[in-house]
Amino acid sequence: MAAGPGGGSGGGGGAAAAAAGGPGWRLPGRVLELVFSYLELRELRSCALVCKLWHRVLHGDENSEVWRSLAARCLAEEALRTDILCNVPTYKGKVRAFHHAFSTNDCSRNVYIKKNGFTLHRNPIAQSTDGARTKIGFSEGRHAWEVWWEGPLGTVAVIGIATKRAAMQCQGYVALLGSDDQSWGWNLVDNNLLHNGEVNGSFPQCNNAPKYQIGERIRVILDMEDKTLAFERGYEFLGVAFRGLPKVCLYPAVSAVYGNTEVTLVYLGKPLDG
Repeated sequence: MAAGPGGGSGGGGGAAAAAAGGPGWRLPGRVLELVFSYLELRELRSCALVCKLWHRVLHGDENSEVWRSLAARCLAEEALRTDILCNVPTYKGKVRAFHHAFSTNDCSRNVYIKKNGFTLHRNPIAQSTDGARTKIGFSEGRHAWEVWWEGPLGTVAVIGIATKRAAMQCQGYVALLGSDDQSWGWNLVDNNLLHNGEVNGSFPQCNNAPKYQIGERIRVILDMEDKTLAFERGYEFLGVAFRGLPKVCLYPAVSAVYGNTEVTLVYLGKPLDG
């Protein structure tokens, strides 16, 4: 597109002139949907701001041709045909999950993100703990994502959150996530909560808490309004793990030590209450 909505000038070709009564803005919704299906996410965001009709066409149906086409272009076939995104029911949600997935540029050099776009693979490097952050962090709102290990945990396997300043690699086999004041984590191996290099108690707080099972999906709930981090397992609310989180941008993160283990993280959106 030579000029996005709002970017034209002169000759009545701009968004403002068309919105005031240009014929293009009165196209049927199905035709607009077809046109929008060729655009990328950045362009769609601009289009949604043009007028109420365009916003309704784009966001009224999260399984429309617009989002189906964008999902087909953005997401790997494996992500769409396997159960990785089984808890993300709409195409718009799947696109959003992809943009909130692990960052290939913000992880330890000893890990890589698989072609499906959601799974971290840790290479068999001795005496190293390796982590990864997501592409997008949160400083407001309520957010949920799920994480699961698809290989052995080893001696330390931590899920949680981190600031941009938190290290994503260190020597030895340690609980990297939670090792400083820039990260908060739950070690699934010994059920300990970790922050600032200290154990903040066991979790969940119950007698004989079950150990994590490979493939089990853990749901993480970050509430930046209440400044809390909580966890669910099998749709059972396990409780709030951390309170008093700082009002800074916090990123979903993990750290792992076992060679060739794999960890998948999928952003779900706003958590459901109840």
